[in-house]
Amino acid sequence: MNKMNVATQIKEFDLKTKFTVILVHPENPENIGLVARNMKNTGFEKLRLVGVTSIDQKSYVTAVHAQDVLEGAQFYPDLGEATADLNLIFAATSKRRKNFPSIYLRDALKEMVSFPLSTKIGLLFGNERTGLTSAELRSSNFRFIIPQVARQPSYNLASAVLLTLFHVYAYDFKEVEITKEKPLSRKEQEECIRLILRKLAQKKFIHKKNKRHMTEMIYDLFGRLALTSKDRKLLLALFSKAVDWYQEKR
Repeated sequence: MNKMNVATQIKEFDLKTKFTVILVHPENPENIGLVARNMKNTGFEKLRLVGVTSIDQKSYVTAVHAQDVLEGAQFYPDLGEATADLNLIFAATSKRRKNFPSIYLRDALKEMVSFPLSTKIGLLFGNERTGLTSAELRSSNFRFIIPQVARQPSYNLASAVLLTLFHVYAYDFKEVEITKEKPLSRKEQEECIRLILRKLAQKKFIHKKNKRHMTEMIYDLFGRLALTSKDRKLLLALFSKAVDWYQEKR
């Protein structure tokens, strides 16, 4: 698809509706309100909250004129349910992780716009104190870092959300060139990854000593591939054949 075709589609498509902000176990109600305000300022509407069951009155105080964002927020008991129907998850992190490499926000933006306009994207932000755990990062396709002068202190939650959304809002979508196919839903992607992990465990590629390391590497690798339905069929066939072949040669 060339740039002209994409630009024409953008006139008829509100890009802001394709993005969903996901907060995982936020502790401070005021931060939820500030995030809603930041979303309103930059034109975003969809907010999902993990581990939160209702909106505290304190959130409405800091939201100012963004009460509608709070009223439209959706609540989820776990991250898997919150991301299930989305196609891509970009997770914000201030920490370098061994098994989950990160890219800078500007490069994450290039990845976001390389997928078809119908691709539903989640922007994932962790707890104010702890950030996202390694287990939570498994639910992401890409991790991104927002540049800053010093490593500490990191941006607070509301600031990180605002900086991310502002850069998406300000991006020049007229220069977009779609080069990738729409991925499966995250639910389908993770089902495929778990099946691959089971096959590897059955054949002793994954064992007690390397389980965590290998599991995280598999989630990272296939997350960044942003699996399509074609990829799923090919990978499952290849893994079945390759593992059987390896066992025969041992």
